[in-house]
Amino acid sequence: MKLRLEQGLLLTTVVIENNQQELILDFVLVDTGSAGTIFQTEQLQRIGITYNLEDEMHRIRGVGGTEFVFSKQLKQVRVGELSVTNFQIEVGWMDYGFEPQGILGLDFLCATNAVIDLGTLELRV
Repeated sequence: MKLRLEQGLLLTTVVIENNQQELILDFVLVDTGSAGTIFQTEQLQRIGITYNLEDEMHRIRGVGGTEFVFSKQLKQVRVGELSVTNFQIEVGWMDYGFEPQGILGLDFLCATNAVIDLGTLELRV
């Protein structure tokens, strides 16, 4: 999968599948410094993924500060040929001063044995 450098950020396209619906997110940050994968609440609402009272809510901390998120398990998260089924993600508002639709974290990268090739700007196995 080709990666893009925009505004100094390493970006990719992610396909999310859940409840027989598919969502394509084109502005997802690839971040090896992020332990987990998180997607923007507003984006996931488009395929019916919303907060329920039984969802676990917790606070995460990063360079952009802290925020409250909830966890969901998705049927599949895919980046090009790399994919994980029954994948646990976090969902939050992601108010970071720029407009990411999500952050692809180390959990996904490790689960898929991803290789980030900065010379060719590719994410592959």
